[in-house]
This record gives sequence, C-alpha cells and structure tokens, in this order.
Amino acid sequence: MAMDVIDYEIFGDDMQYVEVELDPGEAAVGEAGAMYYMEDGISMDTVFGDGSAAQGGLLGKLMGAGKRLLTGESLFTTVFVNQGLSKKRVAFAASYPGKIVPVHLWELGGTLYAQKDSFLAAAKGVSLGIAFQKKIGTGLFGGEGFIMQKLDGDGYAFLHAGGTLTERQLAAGEMLRVDTGCVVAYQPSVDFDIQYVGKLKSALFSGEGLFLATLTGPGKVWLQSLPLSRLADRLIAASPKAGGRSSEQGSVLGGLGDLLDGRD
Repeated sequence: MAMDVIDYEIFGDDMQYVEVELDPGEAAVGEAGAMYYMEDGISMDTVFGDGSAAQGGLLGKLMGAGKRLLTGESLFTTVFVNQGLSKKRVAFAASYPGKIVPVHLWELGGTLYAQKDSFLAAAKGVSLGIAFQKKIGTGLFGGEGFIMQKLDGDGYAFLHAGGTLTERQLAAGEMLRVDTGCVVAYQPSVDFDIQYVGKLKSALFSGEGLFLATLTGPGKVWLQSLPLSRLADRLIAASPKAGGRSSEQGSVLGGLGDLLDGRD
C-alpha cells in the first residue's frame, strides 16, 4: 500500500496545531484525542493499532495494538478519510504547549525513533511500532527513553515537542548529553545510550537525576525543553490537592489567604 501524499500547514506559536489537506480518497491517522477540527466530508473511524497495511488481519491488528500499549499509548488510533469530491482539511493539536515537528520519513531514510508520547499524526500508511533499547544500561536506567516509538514509511509524520524545539545534526562521533525526557526523536544512525553523572552530590542536589542520555552521531536529533513528565511534576508540586504547595504559601499573606479561603 502506497503512502498517502498529504499537504499541511502549521498554525500558532507556543500552542500549535497542524492542518492537513486531503485529496478525495486520501487519509491521515491521528493519535486518539488529537483531532482539533475537520471539515464536512471527512469520515472518522477508530481502529486498533495504526491502521497501516502492515497490520492486515486480526492478528496483525492485535499485535499493532499491543505494541502501542507497551509504549503507554492508547490501543486505538483514529483514521480520517476524505469521502468528498474536493479537497478537505482536518487539524490536529497537542495537549500542552510546544512545537509541532513535521518529518518526511522518506528524506530521513524511512525510519525514525520517537519518544513514546510525541506522536501526533501522520499520513495513512505510516507504520507505528516499538523500538527497545538493546543496551542493558539503557534498559535499566533509560526512563522515558527505554521504549521508543518506531515510525516506518515514506510519508509525513507530525511529532510534538514540549516547550522549545531544538534540531541538531550530529557529525560522526559527535556526542550530546541531555536529560532522558528531553529526547523527542532521532535517526536510527544515532547511538542512544545512558551515562552516569559521575558525582553523587551532583545527582542528589542538582535535580537532574543520576543518569543522562547520550546521543552520538552521525544523524539528526530533535530535543524538547519541556517534557510532558517535567510539566506534570511542576503542576503536581504546585497543587495543594495533590499534596503540593500553593503558589501563595511562600508569601507573608500565604497563611492568612488560606484562612480567608477556608483552607486548612
């Protein structure tokens, strides 16, 4: 099955969405819950896995859904097909601030490894699988980078990067050390590994953790300044109902404000 060739346009700055234009009969697949709007004439169907030709038959669909479950994603994706006689548009948006990354898989060699919560949408026919990190250290301490999504195909895919997006083209042997959650995607030619920070004091008091991810070229990598996990941690820490501290508790009137609001 050939990939659907889609046109697109990205709107917004820090809260972006991507609008995909579909010719009659063309289709796009989106992560469950990512659809923003769609024009009349586009049908929507929820399927097991990614709906690609590689998942033909019941067994293939079950295996595709199981792979998505391993990455922490929904068992289902949604396929949007233009059933009309003219071009129609469907839009996809991320659930938290950041940038949308359009990647043309054919230009990248047909395969890309992506962080498990970064996939947003793609041309129908792009296969979504999983890629386990083979090194023992990466598997034990890689955290978010242990199980990656594997995108295969020759069409467009759209990823979401939290906060500010950084694209780096690494030369052969060039190494970059980053927080494991800040890795959005990288080409298979890039070596992904885990490195111990080296000093216990740094690990305990720097707030960066015991291990960092190392990315060694050649190849292209995409990084994000605000991973979803980091954003969630900050929100929980600032939420009194979740056991955190409210923002005014550091002020002189913090305790008085709690009394006036009826909080203990």
